[in-house]
Amino acid sequence: MNNNKSSFSNNQILSWLDYFSQKAGMDIEKIKLIDISKRKKNLIPTIETHKRVLVLIDEGHPGFFFDLWESGLGDCQLWFKTGLEPEGEVRPRRLADMIDTEISEPSVMLIVNPTARSSYRLGIQNTNFSQGSVRYVASEIRAIIINKLHLDDQDTICIISGESIAVESAMIANDGQIIAVEYNKHDRYSMEENVKKFGLHNVSIVNDTSRDSMAGLPVPTLSFIVATKRFEEEVQDLLRLNPKMKFVVYTLELNILSDILNVFQKYHIEQTEVIQVNMSKLNNKGIFEAKPAPWILSGEPL
Repeated sequence: MNNNKSSFSNNQILSWLDYFSQKAGMDIEKIKLIDISKRKKNLIPTIETHKRVLVLIDEGHPGFFFDLWESGLGDCQLWFKTGLEPEGEVRPRRLADMIDTEISEPSVMLIVNPTARSSYRLGIQNTNFSQGSVRYVASEIRAIIINKLHLDDQDTICIISGESIAVESAMIANDGQIIAVEYNKHDRYSMEENVKKFGLHNVSIVNDTSRDSMAGLPVPTLSFIVATKRFEEEVQDLLRLNPKMKFVVYTLELNILSDILNVFQKYHIEQTEVIQVNMSKLNNKGIFEAKPAPWILSGEPL
């Protein structure tokens, strides 16, 4: 990371946009720009959801092309040039043919992904996540939770024991920050594996919500909590960080639901919404099986 200072000037970036749009025969307005010489960003999700991505990068990225290929982007076509100024000729190459190419100086590349989706799809299938110690919420339930979070691309959100929620939130809040609280060391390992697998650079993993653990991190404006007996302590810690903290809380347990409502009342958190999600799935015998029916509560301080 380059202390949030880009290796490229604004004029150079505009020149590179014009250069590649002419060489590739594309309109500038159809090219997504991402500058990872300024700071690390979620490049892989960006390529997956944009057909044309112009990437500005500096030196010090070993295995860059291999990581893209390993993420299933080997069929992408790219135009690659080194240096700060656009000059000379450039020819398109397949990403799969550049796996061993090292980036040893500031470089710019136009990546074209023929299979890119036009928008992010909520509800990643559970089979795509790390198969470690975590039991992931059903993708359909996760899609509802993400919808209730109303995330913006620059949001900072604290997510407690919600590994798959953290992954999807990091993709949506691409220019924001996700603080993932994982109490169990095995769950932290799974979270780390997911961060690497999905190419995420805006996730910080911490042990708890204490002042020491949260020190040096941006202050969240929103939290998602899988509620346990620690719930009141977590609410206290988060309100100390931000007295206007918004909460979205998930539970499957009736006694925990009662605790949540009591804590909301005690700390003057207004319940903006309480829903219960009931879902059934057809099994291989042609019978609908009822799935766990969680409660999802939203609230913010009065």
